[in-house]
Amino acid sequence: MANYIIRNMTRPELDTAIAWAKQEGWRPGLYDADHYYQTDPTGFFIGLLDGEPIGCISAVKYTDDFGFIGFYIVKPEWRNQGFGMRLWQTAMAYLQGCNIGLDGVVEQQHNYQKSGFHTAYRQVRYQGNTGATKPTANPTIVAANTIPFDDLLQYDNRHWPVPRAKFLQSWLKQQEGVALAVLAENKLSGYGVIRACDGGYRIGPLFADNPHDAAQLLSALLSQLPEHSDFFIDVPEPNQDALKLVASYDMQPVFEAARMYTQKNPLIALHEVFGVTSLELG
Repeated sequence: MANYIIRNMTRPELDTAIAWAKQEGWRPGLYDADHYYQTDPTGFFIGLLDGEPIGCISAVKYTDDFGFIGFYIVKPEWRNQGFGMRLWQTAMAYLQGCNIGLDGVVEQQHNYQKSGFHTAYRQVRYQGNTGATKPTANPTIVAANTIPFDDLLQYDNRHWPVPRAKFLQSWLKQQEGVALAVLAENKLSGYGVIRACDGGYRIGPLFADNPHDAAQLLSALLSQLPEHSDFFIDVPEPNQDALKLVASYDMQPVFEAARMYTQKNPLIALHEVFGVTSLELG
């Protein structure tokens, strides 16, 4: 591996990682790179063999105590030759001392366990289609940007292990996307984001106090889409109300992963997580 080097990605190189993720069938958002990169510009790594990009990984450090690994990809022709392991070791070293999370695909979960990860719960991606009907207007649903950002950040932190202000400020301003909030008695009781992705639209996050508010929010998000649009949401399996919600839309499972951590499972309101934000940054 004398001619193999690993270094930090430039912002344009993250577009390469997004393209590889698309080839893997992960359905990345069309503009995810802009939001991801600024969250931690030093947490994205690329492997180059004789100057050619052949692999990548992200290791976003949200705080000194918590990080998240994603975009672990090696081009098919270079797999099983040690190049991926070097990327993995770089990411783990960058996040040393952190509780590290990731969403592991089925075929890699055993390898992650050997690296000290344990499974917290299974996550399943569901696919649906909007059809031709449009939901009616709901006065309890408002644009997320009408809610004070500190309120949204505090609400988000009930459902994510650490505050992620930099990420959230960007994520709520999606190009070809919408961020909405639901109010109960004029109090924030949920928020969600829908964004254009490869082959349709991704919902994430979808956080709500209860199944009724989650259903209202999902209906409002889907009302933003063109007719007959495919949409996708990643649901944590322990949330049985979330599974009932996707079943009510006749959504079908198309992909699965496992949320895994190196330390204790973070204390979050998982029963209020009806859709995770992303599989790349958690």
